[in-house]
Amino acid sequence: MADTRSRMLFLNLAVRDLKKSKAFFSTLGFEFNPKFTDENAACMIISEQAYVMLLTEPHFKKFTRRELCDTTRQTEGLFALSCGSRAEVDEMVKKAIGAGGKHAMEPQDHGFMYGWSFYDLDGHHWEVFWMDPKAAQ
Repeated sequence: MADTRSRMLFLNLAVRDLKKSKAFFSTLGFEFNPKFTDENAACMIISEQAYVMLLTEPHFKKFTRRELCDTTRQTEGLFALSCGSRAEVDEMVKKAIGAGGKHAMEPQDHGFMYGWSFYDLDGHHWEVFWMDPKAAQ
């Protein structure tokens, strides 16, 4: 079995307008790797081990035989993103809404974990959460 500690994650998402999607996520504080960014794709840096590839719909379709999910009516997945604090969760969701995103669910406070969510410009569902490090142990 492979050493899972060395694995990286590249999540690929179809977007309708790459320029607008890049601006949206830049507003949330994300940066893009220029080596893997062009007119068809943008490599959004989540961490040293995790990236989100924003692919124009025509480019995305080259990698699948299935139809794209209609994210205005269906949920293709829940993309959970950790934050360092409750305040950071609130700040990111507020920035997302201010940049044109939409509320997905109301905030959820479980004491040891707090989360809130939004839909990005393409209807992808982002779960933003904070978990007490002591609870994770």
